Amino acid sequence: MILNFKISDIELYSIVEQMNMVGPGSLVISLITAFFVSVVFTLQVTKEFLYLNAVSLVGAILTLAFIRELSPVLTSVIIIGRVGSCFTAELATMKVTEQIDALYILNTNPIVYLVIPRIISCVTMLPILTFLSFSTSIASSAFICFTLYGINPVIFFVSSTSSLSIVDIMRSLLKTIIFGFFISSISCICGLSTKGGAKGVGKSTTISVVASLLTVFILDFILSYLMFNKLDSSIKTL
Repeated sequence: MILNFKISDIELYSIVEQMNMVGPGSLVISLITAFFVSVVFTLQVTKEFLYLNAVSLVGAILTLAFIRELSPVLTSVIIIGRVGSCFTAELATMKVTEQIDALYILNTNPIVYLVIPRIISCVTMLPILTFLSFSTSIASSAFICFTLYGINPVIFFVSSTSSLSIVDIMRSLLKTIIFGFFISSISCICGLSTKGGAKGVGKSTTISVVASLLTVFILDFILSYLMFNKLDSSIKTL
């Protein structure tokens, strides 16, 4: 069977190479995106809370927004655009040039050699990128609050830490693990099912990006409801 393999069959070099592309290769763009999105979001939110004289709640609201939704989703979108499309284009090119068939001739399982390392890299590195993006967002938000609105960083971080819990962090990282699995799986499936030469490569890449984005948004709604709404309500009832 095509999925009959051992963990030892997966090449460590291939996993490390893919992890390098997903993690360090996407770090700069992820942090830049996190910085500017957090700056814009902070400008909009802080101004309204100042009108309500609720400065002590600014850090808490921003922290919950970033850890629960913005950081996981935005980081996933970056990975889809930069890494997912690359996965699809690479595998699609190999498919149309019959390199996948050559792997079968060489008695090499393409699922083990090409797909599994990409899934492992996304599942492993996406939570790390999300946590770094979250840290960047909080730091930049505190900086903007202090620079533009004169909010003491001590007040901001006290409010932030009081609302942040290990449970929220674990739920957020779990979301990114699920996102990473679906992003890499969809990208690889679209690449391996490519037909029609160069035109097919472009079509598969487009389908991969669109399908991955829709999947992430749908999963985000489902997971957010289950993790942060339904589960919290059950705990309060108990």
